[in-house]
Amino acid sequence: MGKEDFCDDSDMPKFLRGKSPVQKGLAIAGMVILGIIAAVAFAAVFGWVVMLLWNWLMPMLFGLKTIGYWEAFGVLLLSKIIFSGFHSGGGGKDDDKDSRHFKRWMKHEWEGAPAREDWKGFKDYWKDKGKTDFDEYMKSKKETKTE
Repeated sequence: MGKEDFCDDSDMPKFLRGKSPVQKGLAIAGMVILGIIAAVAFAAVFGWVVMLLWNWLMPMLFGLKTIGYWEAFGVLLLSKIIFSGFHSGGGGKDDDKDSRHFKRWMKHEWEGAPAREDWKGFKDYWKDKGKTDFDEYMKSKKETKTE
């Protein structure tokens, strides 16, 4: 069995090209394991940083007690659940849908808004007429309340 019997390697990363399926499988398994170890290490370091920040700031600012590593990790996990839910980030279908919805809403909200040029004279208007008009409006509001 030679190299010509294997699938085309052109779409594989360079370090996997020309390897046997067993070697490719071991390389991919190694990358997965390394990725898991890196994620656990990142979470551990991040939990430690949360603990240090909490113990440095919270007792001084709010009079709260200091916490240990696992409590800090729990706070980190809880904040992840509360602020981003269980879904994984990364711009999935729902993110695109939400973005389109927001853009449509913004377009609808600003449809009747005056053009930028219309606002250029606002400062002058307020100096000339705005203050007196506002005072008259407030005076009329007070008169209607007393009646």
